[in-house]
Amino acid sequence: MKPEILLPEILLIEPMMPAIEQALDAAYTVHRLSAAPDRDRLIAEVAGRVRAVVTGGGTGVKNAVVDALPHLGIVAINGVGTDAVDLEHCRSRGVRVSNTPDVLTDDVADLAIGLMIAGSRRMMVGDRFVRAGQWPTGKLPLARKVSGKRLGVLGLGRIGEAIAKRAEAFGMTIAYTNRKPRDGVSYRFVASPVDLARESDILMVAASAGPDARNMVGRAVLDALGPDGLLVNVARGSVVDEPELLAALTEGRIGGAALDVFADEPNVPEGFYGLDNVVLQPHQASATVETRMAMGQLVLDNLEAFFAGRPPPTAVV
Repeated sequence: MKPEILLPEILLIEPMMPAIEQALDAAYTVHRLSAAPDRDRLIAEVAGRVRAVVTGGGTGVKNAVVDALPHLGIVAINGVGTDAVDLEHCRSRGVRVSNTPDVLTDDVADLAIGLMIAGSRRMMVGDRFVRAGQWPTGKLPLARKVSGKRLGVLGLGRIGEAIAKRAEAFGMTIAYTNRKPRDGVSYRFVASPVDLARESDILMVAASAGPDARNMVGRAVLDALGPDGLLVNVARGSVVDEPELLAALTEGRIGGAALDVFADEPNVPEGFYGLDNVVLQPHQASATVETRMAMGQLVLDNLEAFFAGRPPPTAVV
C-alpha cells in the first residue's frame, strides 16, 4: 500500500479561472473561503496547516486572517495592486507577498483608451438612444473630440506609460505627474495633480493606491479639470473622492467621468446611475480570458517557487 501523499494546503479567498483552479487542485489541498458557509469556522479548522493564501488584488487579505495562520509563508495576489494587503504587516510576520505585474498592462491600457473614447463621444448615451427607438424622431447633442486633446496621466508607471503610448496615436499632447519625474520618457512632467488637471482636457487616473494616494483626486483637482474636462479612472476607487466627484458631475463642474473602479466595490453610489455624462464598468480592466490566464499562471509560478524554497519570481515583499 502506497503511503498517502500530503499536498501543501492553501487558502483560496476568491475564485479564479477554472483551468487555474484545476492546476491548484492538482498541486495543493485547496480550501475555498468563498464557498464556505462559515468562513471563520473554516479558517479556524485549517489555520494550523495552511502555508499560502491566494487572493485577488481588490480583495486582498485582512491582517486578522494573516495572524490566524501561524505557518503562513506567502500571500499570492492575483492582480497588480497590493493596497488591499498590509505589506508591512506581512513583512513583520516573515510572509512573502507576490503579485502579477506586466501581464495585465495591455488590457488595462486598452480599456482606459476605450473609456476615454466612450466618455468623450458619449457612446453609452448613443447606445441607449438607439435601443430606445429614439433615432427616427430625436437628435443627440454633439459630443467631444478625442484626437489632439491634452491628456494628463496621473501616475506614469507601467500602465500609465502604456496608456500614454496609445494616446500618442491620437495626436494627443501628453503630460504626467508622479512622485518624481521619470527618466527616459518624452512626456512633460507636471509637479502636482491640481496643476496637471488644470492643463488637461482628459485626466487619466493610473496611480498606485495606498494611504498617501487616498482621495488624491478631490475637489481642487476636479475644479481644476473644469466643466469641459473628462476624468477616467482605471486605478483604484480610493484614489478619487467619490462624493466630491458625484457633486462635481451633478453640478456641472466637470464634463464627465468614465470609471472602472469604485471606493466600495461592488457597491456603486446610486447617484451615478442617472447621469448621462458617466460611463460605468464593473472593474473589468484586466478581465479578458488571455490576461486572466496569464495572471493565474504567475500565481502558480509564485506558489511553486515558494514551496520549492526559491524566491517567488514577482515578489513585492
